[in-house]
Amino acid sequence: MPYERSRRIEQRFQKAVELIKKHGINAGQLALELGVSVPTAHRIIGELKLRGYTIRSIRDEQGWKYEILDK
Repeated sequence: MPYERSRRIEQRFQKAVELIKKHGINAGQLALELGVSVPTAHRIIGELKLRGYTIRSIRDEQGWKYEILDK
């Protein structure tokens, strides 16, 4: 059902926002949490940016991660 697929995708976007806001997370971790591939995680980040979220990549002692600033 097209509606069901759209709803799942929107839920995935919202979960991505929550994970990034709560933890600061890299693409690999985001992909694992969402049950998607790493390229799909990157596409989700891109779509969130298009939707107006300010997302930046920051480097810390553990490597790169995404951080989301309030919309």
